[in-house]
Amino acid sequence: MSNASLTMPEFAGKPILITGASTGIGAALARAFAKQGAKVGLHYNSSADAANALADEIRNDGGTAALIQADACNSDAFGKAVDEAAEALGGLEGLINNAGGMVRRIPYAEASDKDYDEIMDLNARSVITASRKALPHLKKNGGFVINTTSVAARNGAGGGAGLYGSSKSFVSNVTRGMAKEWIEFGIRVNAVAPGVITTPFHERYSTEEQLAAMKATVPQGRLGVAEDCVGAYLFLASDVLAGYIIGQTIEVNGGQLMP
Repeated sequence: MSNASLTMPEFAGKPILITGASTGIGAALARAFAKQGAKVGLHYNSSADAANALADEIRNDGGTAALIQADACNSDAFGKAVDEAAEALGGLEGLINNAGGMVRRIPYAEASDKDYDEIMDLNARSVITASRKALPHLKKNGGFVINTTSVAARNGAGGGAGLYGSSKSFVSNVTRGMAKEWIEFGIRVNAVAPGVITTPFHERYSTEEQLAAMKATVPQGRLGVAEDCVGAYLFLASDVLAGYIIGQTIEVNGGQLMP
């Protein structure tokens, strides 16, 4: 999808923090929201070169980007990073909880407490931490939270990705519960569930054979790219387009799963 032709004036000057923004879907979102005039907080952990390159790209295009580094698995550091983003951007009116990863493929029968802790901390606890720390900032003017879940949250995943899928199921249910609690503050909470998107995520965790097998299950006949996801996030972030939508998950998977 090209967002260059979109004009969404409501995002002009709006401070938005995107976690896990250095590569993949997060980077595509950062470009898209910056293109609409939002002031974007780019959270990253280890991908410093990619994050700096993205920030330079956005700034050279006339946008505003603030770099925020923290380990999403470290609640103290991650919480402080949210406050740092709010300070750098002059507040927060949107949070996109996109940080996450498979960590490793491990069958349930072999999963250790360490596997569980690492996968759940990265994908589940981080959403709670960032959202809780963002709440006081979001309350000031209202806003939105969009969580990145996954098709794996609905289909049980496979190939050793079960714990990852379960952590994303947690995120999906947090989305519904948080939406009920936070709408009284004028904060809309929703989620996007990408399918098989060709990003560094799958370059790291999936073989060519696994990707081919997944592609065969997609009615649209191709795997997704990060830009395919952008429209769903822009839509859910928009008060104009989605002002009466809360607690929902938009599936972006080429028809692989039709719940």
